[in-house]
Amino acid sequence: MKSGKALFGLESIRRRVPAVLLVLLAHPAGAQSFRVQCPTSTLTHPNANNDVSPPYTGPTVLQPGSQGYLVPDTSKPVNGAIKCQQISGGDGYATMADGTQSYLFAFGPLSGLADIAKGLPGTESPSVFNSVYPGTLLPGDPATAGLGTFNYNGAVGLANDQAVTVPTANGVQATATASIANGVVGSVTITNPGSGYYGPATVTFGPATGANGVTALGNVLLDAIAGKITGVDVAFAGANYTTAPTVTISPPTTNCQNPAAANLSACLTGHVDPRPIMDVGVMNGNQPAPLMAIDEDDEYFLTLTNVGMIMRPDLFEQHTVHFHGYPNASAFYDGVPDASVAINIGGSFSYYYLAPDAGTYFFHCHITPPEHLQMGMVGQLYVRPRQNRYAGDLYAGLRLQQGDLRTACNSAVDILCSNPLPAVQTGAKNDGTQKYAYNDGDGSTRYDVEYPLQMHGFDPDFHFVGMTFNPEGFVDMKDKYFLLNGRSYPDTVTPGPMQTQSSDGTSHVSQPLSSIINIPTGGRALLRISCLDVSEYQTLASLGIPMKVIGYNAKLLRDQAGNNLYYTTNSITLGGGESLDVLLDASDTTKYPSGSIFYLYTPNLDHLSNDAENFGGLMTEVRIN
Repeated sequence: MKSGKALFGLESIRRRVPAVLLVLLAHPAGAQSFRVQCPTSTLTHPNANNDVSPPYTGPTVLQPGSQGYLVPDTSKPVNGAIKCQQISGGDGYATMADGTQSYLFAFGPLSGLADIAKGLPGTESPSVFNSVYPGTLLPGDPATAGLGTFNYNGAVGLANDQAVTVPTANGVQATATASIANGVVGSVTITNPGSGYYGPATVTFGPATGANGVTALGNVLLDAIAGKITGVDVAFAGANYTTAPTVTISPPTTNCQNPAAANLSACLTGHVDPRPIMDVGVMNGNQPAPLMAIDEDDEYFLTLTNVGMIMRPDLFEQHTVHFHGYPNASAFYDGVPDASVAINIGGSFSYYYLAPDAGTYFFHCHITPPEHLQMGMVGQLYVRPRQNRYAGDLYAGLRLQQGDLRTACNSAVDILCSNPLPAVQTGAKNDGTQKYAYNDGDGSTRYDVEYPLQMHGFDPDFHFVGMTFNPEGFVDMKDKYFLLNGRSYPDTVTPGPMQTQSSDGTSHVSQPLSSIINIPTGGRALLRISCLDVSEYQTLASLGIPMKVIGYNAKLLRDQAGNNLYYTTNSITLGGGESLDVLLDASDTTKYPSGSIFYLYTPNLDHLSNDAENFGGLMTEVRIN
């Protein structure tokens, strides 16, 4: 984890200075505003449809572009897609198994609301993200209106840009003819009024053909309600016309202010309405933060919008997103304030990532990390491998990937090679439907279902102090509540999202991720386990089904000779910032018959309770069904 010690001291001092000075310090926030970004095409993904990653058949081929830099050869497959997500930085509450409510500084969802409330990643394709909610979003998390009817996964507050008019795909261009008299343009007759003219239109006349001719000028008369051209006013008749000039009326446009107009998606330029963002974003903090998932070769646009904190209006807390252990496209997007940027209240910033090697990562705020991580600003991210999109012999597929300079792995010349070819060719094949944790080349990381498991702990006293305007005792911080996906037993085996009534009087989905592990009979489960704790090591033990550890800190466990270094164990221990990829193999139906229940729990007895006896702690069920 990158150090936050230097920031810690500055942040502590900053938060204690007088309120007047805080206002002055926060003044630059006026330069920021709420916005979102989700392009439908980029230089790396120039095709028109980038919603879905195509099947992998070989590396993307780059060639010199017209502007002097390399661009993909679109006559060949362009790998990956574009994915987008928006999260808020604010506050909220979570409810523990013993009924305790815990105040949070937290990230909450501002896109993918329905998916996140169902325990799924909130990462969406451009066509889903760039959709305007058809009604009015109510204050609070709209998913509480009923997940059976609420299915909106677009960006909250995304609005049509009122200052833009764009060509409409369904319009008909108007036509007109002109007459001349005495060398000048006389009248103009509309031969076809066209359709789809909801914004300003222009008219141009052909040049005068006589000696020293001067071109006429005119203005379009428009019925914007009907979307038709009604006439042309000749503002200047020109001079020395020998023949009637051509009359060209501009293509029909969509007025982005007209909700009934066609092709409104072209009006979306990142402009937002701040009202629904504040209504939904206030008090919608999740524990853990919204889940993210992308595929190798994807371009990922993540927008962080800082909505401020109702419970601590005295604080002008900036927020960032730091992808821990993740090779960023640039330090500018790393989220460490002294190397990139921090987002003020009332502002948004879009981070850009190009998906690196497959594996399990996590992200957190890097403003005063000991405080903001302790308060809940931490979540999980995972990257799925190209091998999922490859059909055929896996060994041959991995050799094909070695031709890509981004992921080439030659152990003979690169001692840091992280994904060499397997030492043994198993002949394993993907029929195009199998799922894998890594690009293994031998099928050894195949799974049927995957579950993120985020181990976390918090100090309720620290959270209470954080809510009540008192100095926070960082030295005395000690976790007493221990969580799996923001829940402690028995809430870990409660299906579906958990809701908490917050101080705004509205129930919010506060803990969307269930911790129940359901393995299909005869199947395999991939557990993406990460420790997001600030002050404690966490241990998980599996009773009945051994854990096969296949990846550590987003790296396949394999040596440079291609030998798999997987190991089987009954318990794993992780410190803050570490992750493991674990397989639970229930393929032996004699040992693991349908209906069986096993337990995943911590053997640290003081972590099996929440600051008391009985309820709470790191424990959940593994069910074969």
